[in-house]
Amino acid sequence: MLNFVVNQQLCTACGQCVADCPAMIIAMKNGYPDIAPDKETTCYKCQHCLAICPVGAVSILGLKPTGSRPLAGGFPKPDALETLLKGRRSIRRYRDENLEPALLQRLLEVAWHAPTGMNTRQVRFTVVDDKEKMASLREEVMSGLTGLVRDNGLTGSMQFYADFIKMWDNNRFDVIFRGAPHLLIASAPKSVASPLPDCLIALSYFELFAQANGVGTVWNGLAKVAINDLLPETRARLGIPADHIIGYVMSFGKPAVCFARTAQHGPAIIHRAP
Repeated sequence: MLNFVVNQQLCTACGQCVADCPAMIIAMKNGYPDIAPDKETTCYKCQHCLAICPVGAVSILGLKPTGSRPLAGGFPKPDALETLLKGRRSIRRYRDENLEPALLQRLLEVAWHAPTGMNTRQVRFTVVDDKEKMASLREEVMSGLTGLVRDNGLTGSMQFYADFIKMWDNNRFDVIFRGAPHLLIASAPKSVASPLPDCLIALSYFELFAQANGVGTVWNGLAKVAINDLLPETRARLGIPADHIIGYVMSFGKPAVCFARTAQHGPAIIHRAP
């Protein structure tokens, strides 16, 4: 049940919720927006109706406008956002500290607002939220990879992992996780419309909001391959469902490095279609 409710004392019958409904299931009835019971099952649950109402008259799914943030004046200035986008850096040196639990929870909650195909919203965040847990996972992965090296289990293009194990054994230098105190794995069911893009978009949201909060991140393909392909038992141990695709993995934490300026890339590769 959608629980679509219109506060008739506030509603001005402007029709914006009707015009903007992607599923086109809202119609005016007796002067007010309404969703017929037989159309409720086709709702995308996108909350466009709640978000677009200028007077906050529409509630849906048990959610009220008072629980949302107002947008007016709340967006960052374009120059500040440009600096964030251009100044984002992959962080490969971290402080040996946990993030504050409240900050970590906020990062995950905000990232989960990322768009998904058909609004399925099935991206699952598997997070290593404590540096001691991360240390245990690191030891487990390194031990597993050591066994693969010993048994000649690294074939073809994966043989370079042997060099990482050598650096770990000789100097305790962690190339795979970069010594980060935390790890984030985004996965989604294979059955949804676009599991891989959904995960990548969610991690992009996480990364940008993390770096805006002074938290460093790095897209970690080495960890993804190790967990998903080379040591699938680690994937199972982390509780990632068997029917999920791992979109990508991200290491993160408080950075032990501070960059002073943006890089200078470009010009952009642009083709203007005829």
